[in-house]
Amino acid sequence: MTRSTHMIPLEVCVDTFDGARAAQDGGADRVELCSALSEGGLTPSVGLMRQAATLSIPVFAMIRPRAGLFHFSDADEAIMLADIQAAKEAGLEGVVLGAQKSDHRLDEARLKRLLAAADGMGSTLHRVIDVVPDPLEALDTAIQLGFDRVLTSGAAHDAPDGVAMLRDMVARADGRISVMAGCGLTHQNVAPFMRDTGVAEIHASCAEKIADERIFSDFSPASGRATTSKHMVQLMKGALEQ
Repeated sequence: MTRSTHMIPLEVCVDTFDGARAAQDGGADRVELCSALSEGGLTPSVGLMRQAATLSIPVFAMIRPRAGLFHFSDADEAIMLADIQAAKEAGLEGVVLGAQKSDHRLDEARLKRLLAAADGMGSTLHRVIDVVPDPLEALDTAIQLGFDRVLTSGAAHDAPDGVAMLRDMVARADGRISVMAGCGLTHQNVAPFMRDTGVAEIHASCAEKIADERIFSDFSPASGRATTSKHMVQLMKGALEQ
């Protein structure tokens, strides 16, 4: 079989401008801009959006107003709509979002309104797809709604444990939407993972713990802060290029 020369895009999630710059300098293809990655990633501040817009690679803003799962109220939606507008005005290229109903399936009506607000921007359905009853059904919904890509761990805690579902998602997508895998991927495991799944893009934090920083319980994650490492991004890009 002939080896494909197609380059696999790498998206790096960051929650600081220093992290975003490290991702760019390390060779990342796109940044997912968040606040509070220790909470799974929340909406970044307007100031961070504006600063990140100065980067030379595409930046997608996470649109998630609070921690927890994705059952959003009308008030939450109003906040998300305003945050999408802020991302657009800041000059960012896309948004990352998701919402689910009380039965845990995707909230199509709310997602339609959010996507309409993001018209003209790129769009990623985030890992809400990993906490719905039927990820394949949700993938079909994402395609119908017009998302560009879906970020998923294959409904597992870590993507390497979701290989079977990821294979099924890639087959179901059949080129109609990009399946981007994330969670638990490193430069050490990503090459065999790519061969096993056939996903189109990779998402990773490429982060390292900040050494020798004082941890104070009121202000720091329990395990200490981590930050994007240019070196780790370079290692991940190198693994993908193999």
